[in-house]
Amino acid sequence: MFPKYDVIVVGAGHAGCEAAVAAANMGSKVLLATMNMNTIAQMSCNPAMGGVAKGQIVREVDALGGYSGIVADHSMVQFRMLNMSKGPAMWSPRTQNDRMMFAAKWRMMLESHPNIDFWQETIPGLLIKDGRCHGVMTGLGLEIESKTVILTNGTFLNGIIHIGEKQFGGGRAGEKSATGITEQLISLGFEAGRMKTGTPPRVDGRTLDYSKMEVQKGDEKIQRFSFTDTPLPSSQLPCYITYTSTDVHESLKEGFDKSPMFNGRIQGVGPRYCPSIEDKINRFSDKDRHQLFVEPEGWNTCEIYVNGFSSSLPEDVQYKALRQVPGFESMKMFRPGYAIEYDYFPPTQLDVNLETKLIKNLFFAGQINGTTGYEEAAAQGLIAGINAHLKITEKEPFVLKRSQAYIGVLIDDLVNKGTIEPYRMFTSRAEYRILLRQDNADIRLTHLAKSIGMHHLEKRMDSVLNKQSGIAQIIKYFEDTSITPDQINDFLLSVGSSVTKQSQKAISLVTRPDFGIVQMRSHLPNLDQFLSAWDEDTVLCAETEMKYAGYIRKEQETVDKMERLESVKLSDKFDYQNLKSLSFEAREKLTKIRPRTIGQASRISGVSPSDISILLVHVGR
Repeated sequence: MFPKYDVIVVGAGHAGCEAAVAAANMGSKVLLATMNMNTIAQMSCNPAMGGVAKGQIVREVDALGGYSGIVADHSMVQFRMLNMSKGPAMWSPRTQNDRMMFAAKWRMMLESHPNIDFWQETIPGLLIKDGRCHGVMTGLGLEIESKTVILTNGTFLNGIIHIGEKQFGGGRAGEKSATGITEQLISLGFEAGRMKTGTPPRVDGRTLDYSKMEVQKGDEKIQRFSFTDTPLPSSQLPCYITYTSTDVHESLKEGFDKSPMFNGRIQGVGPRYCPSIEDKINRFSDKDRHQLFVEPEGWNTCEIYVNGFSSSLPEDVQYKALRQVPGFESMKMFRPGYAIEYDYFPPTQLDVNLETKLIKNLFFAGQINGTTGYEEAAAQGLIAGINAHLKITEKEPFVLKRSQAYIGVLIDDLVNKGTIEPYRMFTSRAEYRILLRQDNADIRLTHLAKSIGMHHLEKRMDSVLNKQSGIAQIIKYFEDTSITPDQINDFLLSVGSSVTKQSQKAISLVTRPDFGIVQMRSHLPNLDQFLSAWDEDTVLCAETEMKYAGYIRKEQETVDKMERLESVKLSDKFDYQNLKSLSFEAREKLTKIRPRTIGQASRISGVSPSDISILLVHVGR
């Protein structure tokens, strides 16, 4: 009935979709298995992509040949570049999206791929023989053979939904949970845990009074996630901001005795940086209000997502409290918020290519690894899909370094440090964030993806080379062009910058914080005409390279020093237990994680600098 596939992907959320297209675009024959074909690429929580650090990840996924950025652009209803008041390393793109358009575009792109087949059914088990995974078992008892399997089960593994004192099995509202895989993996020696996440109520936008809220419009200049020429909307939908109050908090507290969070029914650990509204009230009792973002679900629906009001309190408590929020006095609710508990597998059980250490040819990606967020899931799915294909073709794994991408930071953190709470990416997690900006993701990564066999990136590489050439030429222009005081001083005074008393190279002016290249265009000889040869993204990228050249150079020097440790390989058969000069904790952690390099070993929690020195001596360095 079925051919033998190269890759079977279990689960069609953000991780599963990216895993499927990554492997398929490299030439693998892929089967995407899902419990419901109608919920492929569903935005289970908020209808948005990107945000702080997450926006950088989406651009990196796009630069590596993934589809999340393209789909986000096609379904965009609002664009904002966050953190513009800070330096470019912190700028983070974010889109508000049409939930239905997002899923429809993803499904269309998947179905149009000749290397992807689909199967709608639960997958309760894996086919394992001699420590290798060679396919899946379906709920109907069918055995489907494959060379590799990628698990991207999201919140479905033994999922339990909580609303007040009510609880029922489910991986998402209206969908049943998945059973069998956790139990099988535990029997094979895997360690599993429980995590918790939640979602807010959805309400009827026709019943809200937006005049009582602050409007939050999109940026005047709409930008893209994708480095391709995706279409941009001709208009944008506004979001709104409102606030809870002490009255809202008192109403919510009435349900605390029935809260599954506070009475012990929820055992899983929830997300630290996206807590439920009852958790916020409990943890931040000194605050008399909390911000709520009122977000539209799409162009052609009145459904509203109440961002910031995630809750598992009884539905009547949620309803009463929400009606006390300004603008929500006549609110009608479509469905209440809920919490969901699900199984995950601590990611220290994975190698850096996201293959499990216990079972060969089996890969994990997404929330099964303890992460939270569409973007983190998509990034893992992409890397797992690439590496599943490379495993089949007996090629070296594709591993991004911390200095190359936020995706590299994400996977390195998971594999080496693990996580006991839902992991979320932040710019602060990346020690080389000046190098890992959202504007240069294509320059950093597209050539790497093409070099490993992403053949659909040929045109992308032409654009990258043109961008690199443009940046170099723009920088050279500013390095070579001299400018006199009479040419520039009037402009400097107009922007509140100190005047110059002698001629100087134009690049010395670019480094000033008061203005940028755009403001200088009419004051430097032929600059406006010269810059017209390149798009705005190239010009701004060149400006960033000039303004922050000293910081970039210093960060690159740090990277180069760390590269020396990354170049020192460690055998996967290294016997750490016999190296008694190592600390007991280091021996334990190194034996469990089995790092590939000294650099990776240095980032494992519990491995000290003195332990690294001992390892260096032992390997002859």
